[in-house]
Amino acid sequence: MAATDDGAPPGDPAPELLEGRLWVDGCFDFFHHGHAGAVVQARQLGDELYVGVHSDEDILEHKGPTVMTLQERLLATDACRWVTKSIPNAPYVTQLDWISHYGCKYVVHGDDITSDGSGEDCYRFVKAADRFKVVKRTPSISTTDLVGRMLLCTRSHFIKSLEKTLAGDEGPGTQAERKAEGAAMRERIKLYATDETAKKPGAEVWFWSSPTGEAQKDEPASAGHACKELFRGIGPKPGQRVVYVDGGFDLFSSGHIEFLRSVTQTEEELARKENWYSQQAIDERKGKGADYGPVFVVAGVHNDKVINRWQGVNYPIMNIYERGLCVLQCRYINAVVFGAPFTPTKSYLTSLPYGTPDAVYHGPTSFMPLTTDVYAEPKAMGIYREIGRHAFDNVNAGTIVQRIMKSRDLYEARQKAKGVKADLEAAHKERELLEAEKEKKAQE
Repeated sequence: MAATDDGAPPGDPAPELLEGRLWVDGCFDFFHHGHAGAVVQARQLGDELYVGVHSDEDILEHKGPTVMTLQERLLATDACRWVTKSIPNAPYVTQLDWISHYGCKYVVHGDDITSDGSGEDCYRFVKAADRFKVVKRTPSISTTDLVGRMLLCTRSHFIKSLEKTLAGDEGPGTQAERKAEGAAMRERIKLYATDETAKKPGAEVWFWSSPTGEAQKDEPASAGHACKELFRGIGPKPGQRVVYVDGGFDLFSSGHIEFLRSVTQTEEELARKENWYSQQAIDERKGKGADYGPVFVVAGVHNDKVINRWQGVNYPIMNIYERGLCVLQCRYINAVVFGAPFTPTKSYLTSLPYGTPDAVYHGPTSFMPLTTDVYAEPKAMGIYREIGRHAFDNVNAGTIVQRIMKSRDLYEARQKAKGVKADLEAAHKERELLEAEKEKKAQE
């Protein structure tokens, strides 16, 4: 994973400024695909990418309250495939001596304007020094947008069929507009599936489709559903174990990230016992090209309808396209299956592109009220594994929404400052009722 610096203020003599070492900074509050879009574009401009993460106190002073703590936000940037190193407590107004201390010659940021609490440009000093590069801002997404969905209980972001949307056959607008939007979405998925250089294919991307939207018990793989390739990447390498994880991955957060990191860590420990890390084994892999890890992780991402069926209200807060991008950018993932069934049956698992997985992992982060054991078949197959409790196992979309609702006055002020026009009070009351109804159903 990416290293995290101690975040100490610059004091030692500055190292040589490196053309290929770039700097990006920000709040990175519940790190979403908009953040990842800036990061991947920045990584394409150089060889290394250092990411400065502002403190909770600085963000509160200049922008408003954060949803996630600094520790949670650092966990997210560390997990991004294109990040070389995370730097905590980076100043809100980017300072030349700070970035120079880390050997970064240029700062990269989106083409939107970012101001401090006084209304001045946060990048005025690096711009004046001609050490600023601009990339395009990811359209139609921001932390403000996502907070708005939570406060206003909107559902307009849901996608009925991602496959049809990417083909331009579904969605708002004219046929020409749908085709153009679908093509742009496909290109973004392709970009987020790149390797750690952000320039070559990395993760593989698949669709899973079914007439019913769910895998049925004992249903043969040929019964109208299958995995279809969207983008080819780096497939499993000799000796790697293929493992499967699934989930909604809504508001992709520290709970999801720590689970995925733990899956990789567990597999690495198993591999160590099998001498994967012996010098002889390492030399053999290097002799065939380059060394690589012992596990290939496939992530199944459920569609919006399936998640809403179980969670209600207006979950998922992010649609399947947005959630899939968040999963794709994570360094612990090697392949993504869009539209994966909620219940991973034997027929589904055996029809995966890589054959039956060596293991199916599940963690403690789910907050869906389940009445049946959805992992009964992987258990019967002897491939089910569990990841135990961890420091972020209580962090999921539900708890993030609760954090915002608890401090809603602060977030409403932040939304109004961002130009969000709506009856937030009425929306809050509606959300409270819907959440209470959801909790009652869960208890029943």
